[in-house]
Amino acid sequence: MPSQSAKQAAEQWARLNRRIVRCQKCPRLIEHCQHIAQTKRRAYLDWTYWGKPVPNFGDPNACLLIVGLAPAAHGANRSGRMFTGDRSGDWLFGRLYRAGFANQSTATDRDDGLELIDCDISATCHCAPPGNKPTKEEIANCADWFDQTVEMLPVRVFLALGQIGWRSAVDFARATRLVHRSHSQIRTRSRSGTRR
Repeated sequence: MPSQSAKQAAEQWARLNRRIVRCQKCPRLIEHCQHIAQTKRRAYLDWTYWGKPVPNFGDPNACLLIVGLAPAAHGANRSGRMFTGDRSGDWLFGRLYRAGFANQSTATDRDDGLELIDCDISATCHCAPPGNKPTKEEIANCADWFDQTVEMLPVRVFLALGQIGWRSAVDFARATRLVHRSHSQIRTRSRSGTRR
């Protein structure tokens, strides 16, 4: 039976994800997601596309945070779950399963039974951008969701997929104090880089 703190973490996680899904900060991205959901790709004409911001996916107590760029137009924008329904997700979930971070190696839709273990997947942008290229303003608009995600998780390891995902992780690290663990010694590093 989950502890009270685990239940609270799950409730906070669910609230954050609901707020992400309701976000309307970037009209260009919202319009693009909805347009893709209406026009669809021929292979997915029978799908009901998600067509809105895609929430984080994974364990609300994760120590590993995977950071991507944004949902794929016909992947997560279709399925409603990060990295679900596209080739990069097929590769990623297969590797996560082999490493013990997922209960299965495949991801087809939000109801396929996939669960992540001690791992969460987020993105720099939660909406699929046209041409897979969000603007700097759109990245800045979504930065608060990323910050809230990281602050809510007991993250110890970031795995950034791509330059923009890496930049989000680095920007967060620079804007906050990080804890570095080396054997039994704990050091904090301030924004200026001095050790304390």
